[in-house]
Amino acid sequence: MDNRIFLARAALHMWEEPCISGKRGSGTVFFSGCNLRCVYCQNYEIAYGKKGKEVSVNRLAEIFLELQNMGAANINLVTPDHYILQAAQAVLLARKQGLKLPVVYNGSGYEKKEVIKNLSGIIDIFLTDFKYMDAALSAKYSNAPDYPERAKEALKEMVNVVGEPVFDKEGMMKKGVIIRHLLLPGHKKNAKDVMHYVYETYGKQVYISLMSQYTPFDRLKGKPEYKELCRKVTKREYQAVVNYIIDLGVENAFIQEGDVAKESFIPGFDGEGVDPV
Repeated sequence: MDNRIFLARAALHMWEEPCISGKRGSGTVFFSGCNLRCVYCQNYEIAYGKKGKEVSVNRLAEIFLELQNMGAANINLVTPDHYILQAAQAVLLARKQGLKLPVVYNGSGYEKKEVIKNLSGIIDIFLTDFKYMDAALSAKYSNAPDYPERAKEALKEMVNVVGEPVFDKEGMMKKGVIIRHLLLPGHKKNAKDVMHYVYETYGKQVYISLMSQYTPFDRLKGKPEYKELCRKVTKREYQAVVNYIIDLGVENAFIQEGDVAKESFIPGFDGEGVDPV
């Protein structure tokens, strides 16, 4: 990506964690492109930059304010990594124009610690992935053998930047860190290793979100090297990891119930909310 900004969608989103979406919805802004190339990506079309409309910093700030006027609980920057300078400028501009909402950095966890450090005073909530503790898996599935090391460094800075979790009287997060882990089929050990590291390192300083919604896509069929990813996570697999974090002593956690491994949970990236009304 160059210095232009491309957005795929800007709208209220009801399917984030309860303390992010709440009853009003999270004001999600989906940026095009991604700094990872996960073979199982759930947002494949935008991650590869195949969808998106160009906007200016001024228009991005307007979008934040429009989402606030729609009743959003927060402004949720989804995969903003490669646009973070422009996104930060837009946040500061929008605040001068009346933005009062918390700003969420919703990323892959594969971040430079220096970038995270410089977001102090701009980002209120980090909603971050922690995908792998196994470098062989991160190399195979995301072409990033250094992912575990980078994610650890970035997470440390995230906790330093926003501090302890803070909630309002309605239970909505105002400050804090939520660490997401998407359980992959056949990889309970990796999930348990991530959960163990996060809890042993940060305890109640962070919230954990253990996700069972992995959805297999047809594009992986016919690729024997990824055959293990061509099915959903079983209830038994997921429950085993849930039981593990309970045994660890984790209390600050979100888990998923029911059948959430559906493409219907993936929003349409049709440019909604990007163009001026």
